Amino acid sequence: MKRINVNSSSIKSVGYDYENIILEVEFIRGAIYRYENVPVHSVLQMLFKEKSIGSYFSKNIAKNYEYIKVRD
Repeated sequence: MKRINVNSSSIKSVGYDYENIILEVEFIRGAIYRYENVPVHSVLQMLFKEKSIGSYFSKNIAKNYEYIKVRD
């Protein structure tokens, strides 16, 4: 999945698979996680409307969607 770099102190890049509704997050320390069934509007809100991508992610995505760890 192609990811784009973001301006965050905790998240390095994010990618989104529209067909499978999966958000992929690469953290600054190198770990990559895939979050399932994350609506695209939540991702867009995180990227373009919030001042802190990491804070929005922690509050609205990390604890609310199932995930798998892709890489440590």
